[in-house]
Amino acid sequence: MHSAAEAPVELETGAAPTASIIWLHGLGADGHDFAPIVPELALTFGSAVRFVFPHAPYRPVTLNAGYVMRAWYDIVAINRTAQQDAAGIRASEKTLHALIQRELERGIFAKRIVLAGFSQGGAVALYTGLRFPQRLGGILALSTYLPLHDTVSTERHPANADVPIFMAHGTEDTVVPFSLGQVSYKLMKALGLPIIWHSYPMGHSVSPQEITDIGKWLQEILR
Repeated sequence: MHSAAEAPVELETGAAPTASIIWLHGLGADGHDFAPIVPELALTFGSAVRFVFPHAPYRPVTLNAGYVMRAWYDIVAINRTAQQDAAGIRASEKTLHALIQRELERGIFAKRIVLAGFSQGGAVALYTGLRFPQRLGGILALSTYLPLHDTVSTERHPANADVPIFMAHGTEDTVVPFSLGQVSYKLMKALGLPIIWHSYPMGHSVSPQEITDIGKWLQEILR
């Protein structure tokens, strides 16, 4: 897991933040990956926001021929029937719990904490957020899917039965299939979660329009 030397990248939009966004990068990236978009989100409500960008540990990834890279969990293949690394996903859930706890200890209320992530990071954000025992501010899930989807209906916590979720996917995504994201969206919608879905004409990436839409959504849920 994380060593003390691997403190997350942190950015604050001003003094004395009253909200925190914990943002998990995708496979093979690191905590610096999404830091540049903070100013582009143009968050302008009354108080400051702390962005926390943790680094995934290094591990061999089966999908990439066992190559060791930063990964929140191992991936065998990305499709609906592939075997999933439940132990790895739960280990990253524990890491995320510790990061949430750190924000609570720094005086941020749970309902002012947003879990965010891209690709594999988004999967961990969804997995953790739906099971977390205190109501969170929201879940931002980009170019991703709901992992271990067959356990969510029994494992999800009532505290987050109404947590707002922003899910977005590129229609030309060749890494995490667009259809996989759609299936996850429909499953969460069927559970009664207040989830909104955005699609963009892009691959496995983030677009300027998407960043604008994310900024508006964050303004709404954290205002």
